[in-house]
Amino acid sequence: MHYYRYENAEVSFCYKYLMFSYNIIFWGVLLDLTQVTRLHGFDPVWLVLLVGAITFILGFAGCVGALRENICLLKFFSGVIGLIFFLELTAAVLAFVFQDNVREWINDFFLANVKAYREDIDLQNLVDSLQKLNHCCGAKEPDDWNLNVYFNCTNNNPSRERCGVPFSCCLSDPADSVLNTQCGYDVRKHLKGDWINYIYIKGCIPALEEWLPRNLYIVAGVFIIISLLQMMGIFLARTLIVDIEKVKFNY
Repeated sequence: MHYYRYENAEVSFCYKYLMFSYNIIFWGVLLDLTQVTRLHGFDPVWLVLLVGAITFILGFAGCVGALRENICLLKFFSGVIGLIFFLELTAAVLAFVFQDNVREWINDFFLANVKAYREDIDLQNLVDSLQKLNHCCGAKEPDDWNLNVYFNCTNNNPSRERCGVPFSCCLSDPADSVLNTQCGYDVRKHLKGDWINYIYIKGCIPALEEWLPRNLYIVAGVFIIISLLQMMGIFLARTLIVDIEKVKFNY
C-alpha cells in the first residue's frame, strides 16, 4: 500500500503565530474577569483564583501548543473553548425559556448582596456601581435595604444609618464637587412620596428590565462577537493540528 507524502510539508507559520497572538489577546481578556467580585456570599479570593487558574491553563495550552506544535495541548485548548461556547449557548437558551426563574434568581442574588453590603469592601463597590449606573435603589424598591442590619428601620437598630440608604441611591448633583457619602441618612424616615426628591425610587431589577430591550442589539452584538472569537480560536487550533499531523505523516 502506498501513502501520499506531502512535498515540503511544514507547519503554517501564519496559523502558528495567529494562534499564539490569539491566545495573548484571549489571556488578557480573561484576566479582566478577575475584577469580578464576590457573588452570592462567595469569597472573591476564591473566584479570582478560579478565573486566574482557568486563564493560566488555557493561555498556557494555547501558547505552548502553538509554539511547540503540541497536538495534545492544542486539542485540549480547542476542546475547552468549544465546551465554554456550548455552555454559553445553553445558558442563553435557558435564560430565554425560563425568564421568570432568571428574574427571580437575579432578585435573590441582589437581595443577598444587600444583606451583606457592609461585610466586604469589594461587594460595596459592586452594589454602589450597579445602583449609580442604573439610577436605582435596592432590588425592587428602596425598602429592600431593610434587609441590611445597618439600614433597617427597626427601633432597636443603633446604627447611624438606620432608615437610610447607601449614598449610591442618592440623586446626583453635577454641582457637587465632593462626594457626600451621608446623603442617604434618614431618607426613609420621610414620607414615601417625598423620597423622589432625595433618592432613586426605582429598583434595580425593574431598571434592568427597562434597559435590556433598549440595548438588545448591543447585547446581541457583544454575544455574537464573543462567539465569533471563540469559533476563531477553535478554527485556528484545529487547522494547526491538521498541519502538524501532515508534517508528522510526511516524516
